[in-house]
Amino acid sequence: MIRIRLVILLAIAGLWSCIPARAELPKVKLEQVYPGLHLDRPLWMQEAPDGSGRMFFMEQTGIIRIAHKGSDGTNSKVFLTIANGELYDESENEKGLLGFTFHPKFKDNGKIYVYYTLPTPDGHIATCTSEYTVSKQDPDVADPASERRLLIIQRPRWNHEGGCLAFGPDGYLYISTGDGGYQRDPFTNGQNLNVMLGKMLRIDVDKVSPGKQYSIPADNPFVNNPNAKPEIWVWGLRNPWRFSFDQQTGQLWEGDVGEDNWEEVNLLTKGGNYGWSVREGAHDFREEEGHPGPFIDPVMEYAHTMTLAKEGKFPDHSTGACIIGGYVYRGKKYPSLNGVYIYGDYIAGTIWGFRYANGQVTENATLLTQPKSIVSFAQDLDGEVYMLSVYDGKIFAIVPASDK
Repeated sequence: MIRIRLVILLAIAGLWSCIPARAELPKVKLEQVYPGLHLDRPLWMQEAPDGSGRMFFMEQTGIIRIAHKGSDGTNSKVFLTIANGELYDESENEKGLLGFTFHPKFKDNGKIYVYYTLPTPDGHIATCTSEYTVSKQDPDVADPASERRLLIIQRPRWNHEGGCLAFGPDGYLYISTGDGGYQRDPFTNGQNLNVMLGKMLRIDVDKVSPGKQYSIPADNPFVNNPNAKPEIWVWGLRNPWRFSFDQQTGQLWEGDVGEDNWEEVNLLTKGGNYGWSVREGAHDFREEEGHPGPFIDPVMEYAHTMTLAKEGKFPDHSTGACIIGGYVYRGKKYPSLNGVYIYGDYIAGTIWGFRYANGQVTENATLLTQPKSIVSFAQDLDGEVYMLSVYDGKIFAIVPASDK
C-alpha cells in the first residue's frame, strides 16, 4: 500500500511546484466535507447505490461508518466492524481493512464486499475477500454473522497487499492484489500466472463453481490455460493500491505503486501484462528474469527524482514517491474538469490530472501542491471526486480553484 520514504521526500520537497504544465487544465483546491466526522485512518469512501444518499467510510482499523451525504457527519453510525482480521498496527502498516464496495444490486440484495488481512494458523498472513449482508432489522447495520469468505490468498509478507475492490460495468467483481511484499518481488510473483499475487482478478460472486465460493467468468483470459489461475484478468502489477472504472466509458484505470524509481498509471485491458518485476513503469528493472513480454506501457509515469524525470517519457511531470490512483471526473458541477483523470501522490501530496483520447495523453498538468498525505480518492454517484487524508482523518471535495 504505502511506503514512507523520508529520504525521497526531502529530495523532492519544493521541486514539483516549478515543473511547467503541458497544457492548461484547471487548478483545483480542497474543500473539507463532513467536518463533524472523526475517522481513524480512513482509506475508502463510497456512496450506496440505492438512492438513500448514504456515504460509507472505511477505516483501516476495521470499521465502516455511515453518514448522510450533505451532512456534517456528526451523527455517523457504525455499519460494520471486522472483528477477526489482522488489523492495522504501526509496525506493519499495510495490514488492516483495505477494500470495500457494494454489489451492483445492493438496493435489492443488501450485499457488500470487503478485503482485509487475516492471520493464518502458521503465523503468517493472508488476504480475505468476504461478502456481508445488511441486517434485516436495521438497514444501517451489516449482519456480522452473514460473512461469506469468497477468496483467501496466502502471502509471503505483510506489505504490498493491493486491496481495492470494485464491480465493473459487466457486473463482475475486480480485486487488486499486490506482489506479496518485501522488496523487488523476490518470489517473482508478478510474472507468475500460477499465483494470484501481483494481479487484477475478476470473479462472478453471483454463482458458485465446485470447490469455490464464486465462479469464473467464461471470458476471463486464462480460463483455458492449465498453467494459469483462471481468476486472473491482468498480470505484471506490483502494488495496485487503487483502481477505478470511468463512469462514462467503462475504462479501467489503475495506479501502480513503484519500487525504486518510477510510479505509473495504467489503462488495464483483458489479459495484459504490465511488466513487473521485469520492468518498473516503462523501464528495465530485472532483466535477469529474461521474460520476453510483450509488456504494455503505462499511460503516464513519473519519477522519484528530477534527474530521472528528465530521462522519462514525460519529463515535464513533477516528481513523487508513492502513487495513489484516482478517478476520471464525470460530475456536473465543474465542466472544466470533465474527462480529467485525477490522481496524486501519498508522499508528495501533489494532485495531477490528464485527459486521454485516441490512445494518448492529450493534456497533463499539476493541479495542486499541498502537504497532506493522500491515501485515497473517492467518487460519488454524481461523478464528483474527493480526497482522503490518512493522518488527520479528513475528507475533502476536489473543486476548481477558480470559477472562471
